[in-house]
Amino acid sequence: MLKKKPPQRPVSTARPTVKSANLVSLARALSKLGFCSRSEGEKLVKAGDVTINGKVCVDPELRINIEKDQLAVKGQNVAAPQFIYLMLNKPRGLITSANDEQGRTTVFSCFEGTPLPHIGPVGRLDKASEGLLLFTNDTRWAARLTDPSSHLDKIYHVQIDQQGDETLIERMQRGVQMEDGTMLAAKKVSILRSGDKNAWLEVTLDEGKNRHIRRLLEANGINTLRLIRVAIGRLHLGELAKGQWRELDAEDLKKLTH
Repeated sequence: MLKKKPPQRPVSTARPTVKSANLVSLARALSKLGFCSRSEGEKLVKAGDVTINGKVCVDPELRINIEKDQLAVKGQNVAAPQFIYLMLNKPRGLITSANDEQGRTTVFSCFEGTPLPHIGPVGRLDKASEGLLLFTNDTRWAARLTDPSSHLDKIYHVQIDQQGDETLIERMQRGVQMEDGTMLAAKKVSILRSGDKNAWLEVTLDEGKNRHIRRLLEANGINTLRLIRVAIGRLHLGELAKGQWRELDAEDLKKLTH
């Protein structure tokens, strides 16, 4: 006796009406909404603590519509946050990260004791570097600023272990091709002051590769003694004390556009 085949469910051939740009993974959605980092979001989802439109989901890669789907974590609704934009005068010796596997102190120690939404750094400064560092929970804004195509000028004051001269300026602006094929160059270099054994340079970059200035100087046989970022676009560090931060206002935000 032949068994009847179960009726097949109709397959929809209709395309989604939402724009693909609105679809992101569940873990990324929690990050974009300012609730937590993407890695923390993955852990919450896998633990069964996250619901989508009232239903538990344990797949952190499930794509959802961030503008229409309602998310909740442990029963708490996750709504789009009010965006916040901060600038910090980063001290030397801090790691630009939310967490460090080696237990080193991070830049987030500067915000301790202040209730803030989940924020992330916009770009990086390495441990030995100081100066202007931006933070926000607006991931789209951060992506625009860090996009290499933005060519947003960043200005640094750099102390080197020898005198500065026009030959050095020319070499830095001409650039050096590294062994890995990376081309490193400065958009503009000038000498702020020069002594018998060291000098201070002002270096402008319109791109930012890993340890860009340090590697460029090393390729020219020069060691970096201090490196301070003093401006991004037309936004200057100003008189902000080391380790202190403040919120950016509308005028500040305008200075971060061309």
